[in-house]
Amino acid sequence: MSADTTPSADGPVPELRERAVACADRLRAADRVLLASHIDADGLTSAAVAASALERAEIPFETVFAKQLDEHEVARIAATDYETVLFTDFGSGQLDAIAPYAADGSFTPVVADHHQPAELPDDHDEPEYHLNPLLFGLDGASELSGAGASYVLARALEPSDGDNRDLAALAVVGAIGDMQGTDGGLSGANQGIVDEGVAAGVVEEATDLLVYGRQTRPLPKFLEYASDVRIPGITNDANGAVEFLSDLELDLKEDGEWRRWVDLTMAERQTVVSGLLKRAIASGVPANRIDALVGTTYTLTDEAPGTELRDVSEFSTLLNATARYERADVGLAVCLGDRADALDRARALLRNHRRNLSEGLRWVQNEGTTVEGNIQWFDSGTRIRETIVGIVAGMAVGSSGIRGDIPILAFAEKSDEEVKVSARGTHALVRKGLDLSAVMREASRSVGGDGGGHNVAAGATIPIDSRDAFVAEADRIVGQQLS
Repeated sequence: MSADTTPSADGPVPELRERAVACADRLRAADRVLLASHIDADGLTSAAVAASALERAEIPFETVFAKQLDEHEVARIAATDYETVLFTDFGSGQLDAIAPYAADGSFTPVVADHHQPAELPDDHDEPEYHLNPLLFGLDGASELSGAGASYVLARALEPSDGDNRDLAALAVVGAIGDMQGTDGGLSGANQGIVDEGVAAGVVEEATDLLVYGRQTRPLPKFLEYASDVRIPGITNDANGAVEFLSDLELDLKEDGEWRRWVDLTMAERQTVVSGLLKRAIASGVPANRIDALVGTTYTLTDEAPGTELRDVSEFSTLLNATARYERADVGLAVCLGDRADALDRARALLRNHRRNLSEGLRWVQNEGTTVEGNIQWFDSGTRIRETIVGIVAGMAVGSSGIRGDIPILAFAEKSDEEVKVSARGTHALVRKGLDLSAVMREASRSVGGDGGGHNVAAGATIPIDSRDAFVAEADRIVGQQLS
């Protein structure tokens, strides 16, 4: 079936179209633009989408990245000689820091973000060029990512004879990397972007096994590390995974090497899935967890089969392994198409990233968490990098010895003066009233720090001696939210 070559005039998210056009017009009017973005997978894909759109629109630009857009970073940006600054995947939560510079003419901000906007001082106006789903009744934590906001802007930046829908592939990577998928699938405004990617022939949407590593992992490792749905005797059991596969009466090796999930025919996949379901039922795995074995998956059809870039989950993990180790330039280069030196470097960083995550998770499981009335927490000090402690916290929730029914707070030393705090919850807790963005913002400010994020995942930076006071306040706020 050939791809649809007719873009929609309203773009993928009609509610944002008018604001996106205004932002695009402002960027076209600029002599040059400073593009500033966050460093996680969503931030890198946001930057890549925006950079591609700016280049295609022939707007000169330079790209910079920041782990956190605090007042110091905003001041550094204001000190440049750029009159127009495009913020992607952050900026909304820092409008109070940006507003004074915008008011005195230091630069004109254009913001494409999905985080909770900060409250502005009474003497400052709302920014004119602020593209954020939350301003239009859409959920920025589940319906549109930072890369999605950048994509909406990119569609508005198209030349009259252009088509930026191929950038939907990166926007889908960003959304999945930002944990916006439920049962593997995207919804809300994200679905409009998926539809455009499918129509453009760059995204394939399918129903498949929801296990990480479909493209790259040999089958025994693929099942052994399937931690999202734990099946006794297979998950975290190397010998058990091999034994399970060997009993299926399928030819799952080629030239003596285990095949990968991507190498299997549909009939072979169905046989494996059927066997997994039978084993899960026999082992007493709850029905809702069994249902979570299968769901919506996304494949990037322009990427080589069997590579990390073919599957959006693996792509997003690869990106996290670059910028979180001070190599955002590598992740951006991969997003922009470098399949040589940058991809080789990214793969080396990924191997290191996986090792650090595994060691971090093992440390948390061994040490356990301190449980308060409404939250649990751990302080890793310098044992886990502050750039990945939130990922480790998310992996830890519900794992061996760690409760899954209350939010988790993770501390890691950022400097001699500051501590990074990452908070992770579940969508079930969010439905009961949990909003970690508000928790991090209010609790951090009560001790002289600052924070924010999403209802299900958020972060903060606090003074190094304020941990206990912060925990007490966060515990109090979560108790109020869930009462």
